[in-house]
Amino acid sequence: MPESTPSEAAPADFETSSDLHTDLDRSVQQLLLDERPSIPPRFLYDELGSRLFEVITALPDYYPTRTEAALLESSIADILAARPVAGSTMIDLGAGNCAKAAALFEHARPAHYVAVDVSADFLEQALSQLRPRFPDIEMTGVGTDFSQLLDLPAGIAADPRLFFYPGSSIGNFSRSEAIEFLKSVRAAMGPESTLWITADLDKDPAVLERAYDDELGVTAAFNRNVLLHLNRVAKTDFELADWRHVAHYDRAAMRIQMHLETIRATTVHWPGGERRFAKGDRLHTENSHKYTVESFSELLAIAGLRTVEHWTAPEDWMGFFVAAPA
Repeated sequence: MPESTPSEAAPADFETSSDLHTDLDRSVQQLLLDERPSIPPRFLYDELGSRLFEVITALPDYYPTRTEAALLESSIADILAARPVAGSTMIDLGAGNCAKAAALFEHARPAHYVAVDVSADFLEQALSQLRPRFPDIEMTGVGTDFSQLLDLPAGIAADPRLFFYPGSSIGNFSRSEAIEFLKSVRAAMGPESTLWITADLDKDPAVLERAYDDELGVTAAFNRNVLLHLNRVAKTDFELADWRHVAHYDRAAMRIQMHLETIRATTVHWPGGERRFAKGDRLHTENSHKYTVESFSELLAIAGLRTVEHWTAPEDWMGFFVAAPA
């Protein structure tokens, strides 16, 4: 997450939520004092974290990005035929560098593009490069933690909206959190609105673990960078040399679990307190839940959405779902 706040010079077509950092103290207290400490995944995505994630998506073992791109390329005509979206306001949740949405502009033909991401500085840079390429599309950037509250700026057309949530990012939520998030999307949809969403499907644990623990160590750097981010914004004093990246697949829970594990005993300080960690203690940083087509369709239904159609990649590695208000 960025440290800066909007300045008087910030363009009117970019907004940063005023409460982006309001849960910082609570988050740090949870991190350092809970019996099983965890770091909210949004802290992974400061500007450096966002750039490291871009590199991860290009790694040979990180299948989600290329699998999703191939699935969209092969199915886009059928996706567009399933439910018309031309002229919609395209709301890109977790937009990052905006590349996935931009690749679909010629197909989806949005009237207005609204890019939403927790890493506001990174997002603003991406939009500044995108606007000259597509001068006929109105663009708005929103820096906010949309996983907590999907609060869009005033003046954005209420319907039709095309919500775009790629990257199987829904997997970062627990089942109950995913339902609540999808309900918030449903509440922001009019009768003619549409959701395009990707879900990563269950597969060989070896494939999954390689994707989240690459040989080059980029994912490890991405995970450990969260400690530098906390040091900067929360005034903790984590030492990177004390921690290593760990990722494993929990078959029963159908999820990848990412942790940071101490390689020696260490004490972390912050204003007003400290916590001692023994060798082998872990901080939980992220989950990535996997689904079946049936279980994900059920999740959508519970949230008040009906599956219009779905497509799967070869070997059922990934699913792309078109959903509408039930």
